[in-house]
Amino acid sequence: MSHPLLSPFALRSVEFRNRIGVSPMCQYSSVDGFAADWHLVHLGSRAVGGAGLVMVEASAVTAEGRITPADLGIYKDEHVENLARIVNFVRSQGARAGIQIAHAGRKASMAPPFHGERLLTPAEGAWTPIAPSPVPFHENYATPRALDQPGIDSVVEAFRAAAVRALNAGFDVLEIHSAHGYLLHEFLSPLSNLRTDTYGASLENRARLLIRVVDAARAVWPDRLPLFVRISATDWTEGGWHIDDSVSLARMLKDHGVDLVDVSSGGNIAGAKIPVAPGYQVGFAERIRRESGIPTAAVGMITEPTQANRIIENGEADLVLMAREMLRDPYFAVHAAAALNEAASWPEQYLRAAPLHSPARQALGPRE
Repeated sequence: MSHPLLSPFALRSVEFRNRIGVSPMCQYSSVDGFAADWHLVHLGSRAVGGAGLVMVEASAVTAEGRITPADLGIYKDEHVENLARIVNFVRSQGARAGIQIAHAGRKASMAPPFHGERLLTPAEGAWTPIAPSPVPFHENYATPRALDQPGIDSVVEAFRAAAVRALNAGFDVLEIHSAHGYLLHEFLSPLSNLRTDTYGASLENRARLLIRVVDAARAVWPDRLPLFVRISATDWTEGGWHIDDSVSLARMLKDHGVDLVDVSSGGNIAGAKIPVAPGYQVGFAERIRRESGIPTAAVGMITEPTQANRIIENGEADLVLMAREMLRDPYFAVHAAAALNEAASWPEQYLRAAPLHSPARQALGPRE
């Protein structure tokens, strides 16, 4: 009998070959938002490595919604062709392709992080970020401009248009990024949203923009395809967004056609004390799943096959999404199968490297 981690999982019409996914990871390797050969190789190798779901990194819905000028984008129709190339390869390897659409909010207009965290200079094309309130993330970040109603409406339309482009590129899964201190999370948290209008104060009001974005995306994203939302389950700061809010939000999202909540945490408050440890966010995914009745994905310091399998086996989450471990080991899914004494789904081009006793390796015959 297959281990739960390696069992198929279905949402709407989409079936994933296992419960292992590649979490969206910014590569800061784009020019004008275009996917490049780096993205094809980076994401394609994880599909070859046996993951059930390969998620493209946070892709900005507007040029001003990028964290840095090197971010991936999905804010113009010309971006679709390069993204479709990635989708086609990922799917050819038996994986499902997803994309996370995002707006950086007050964390925008930064330089790529490889050489230190700093604002763009005017000569580098700096712009004024937007946010629910004119509160900077940190002293090293710009003071954002508070969105007015037309600005909010334009954000909703940008997410809707991005969902259409994602569909045209052929993606199986669409994820809306409402975590890690980016725009939609900024609206959710009372520490970054100081508004007193219909987008502030109460939880229902603070969730209004996200719900509008979900509704706009679901209106153009076909019923046959799943819609995810990534959230930060807590700000890890007194008076901020917390797990009780996340459970309430998950119930709202389920009612608005969301199929899975991707449960992360933090990112909205600089200097928050986060008790990082193996699987430190899994409990949030479990509680949201149990109390809201919506499927969840667990993320955060999940590095071992037995650990990942236990999460699925115990009903703590429905998918396990990995980031850093997938950077270390693009073939995690194949190696996990071997560690759990299961038959691994090796690409036929790599069968010579499969264990000698495996049926696939033996089928090569003496010519190998």
